Amino acid sequence: TMLPLLLLLLATAHGLASLPTLEAPVLASSSLGGQITTSTFVLEQPRCVFKNVQEDTVIWLVVADPKAVPDFDNSVEPGGPGREFQQFLNSSLAYMTLNTTILNYPCPKNPGDITVLRVGSETSCATDKARPTCNGPLPGPGPYQVKFLALNGSKPVAQTAWSKPITLRTAQAPGSISVLGSGHSAGMIALTSILSILFAILLAGLVAMLIWGLDASSGSSTFSKPEAVTVRRYNTHHVYDQPAARL
Repeated sequence: TMLPLLLLLLATAHGLASLPTLEAPVLASSSLGGQITTSTFVLEQPRCVFKNVQEDTVIWLVVADPKAVPDFDNSVEPGGPGREFQQFLNSSLAYMTLNTTILNYPCPKNPGDITVLRVGSETSCATDKARPTCNGPLPGPGPYQVKFLALNGSKPVAQTAWSKPITLRTAQAPGSISVLGSGHSAGMIALTSILSILFAILLAGLVAMLIWGLDASSGSSTFSKPEAVTVRRYNTHHVYDQPAARL
């Protein structure tokens, strides 16, 4: 029948025929800080993932609305119609960014290296239509799904599986942020304030009493006049030996 042939042709047209599917991207460790923000998220680099591709193979990151995942077309050129960042979530449900050769993802990585990619970190090109592969800030909380796609020229040669959906943080409205917290916390703050005022009054009273006591003691003190001391002067008489009696 013609059905298997049609399915094969359809898969080839979407760049999926015999395309190796590798390990899905994962978020970086939360210990790095800023793993997910209101407009960015951080992925681990695809180190030791694309092992059987040529050195000039270019690795792209695909960011997509989950609705685009089931029928995603790998053959669409990066930055082409339907792949522009500036039209993401409008006329484009996916875009491609962060392209680099496989040489920039050496395997294994050196100990101590920070091997992550921040998606959404470029603000300067967010509205620049001349840069449709801009790694611009994500336009909303999502969710989003991502995968890495390896292209040799314009030909897809390998891909990872799609990641799990990634939802960004949502900024809270200023009016929704509680300043004092619960009623119990407000009561504790009031009690602490009252105790602080009473302590200050008590301390001021003690200082005033101390100053008054010092003034009172200095006013009632009498000083006796020291007695005159008479010093008598004595002359020293020299004692001479008497001449010996003559016999």
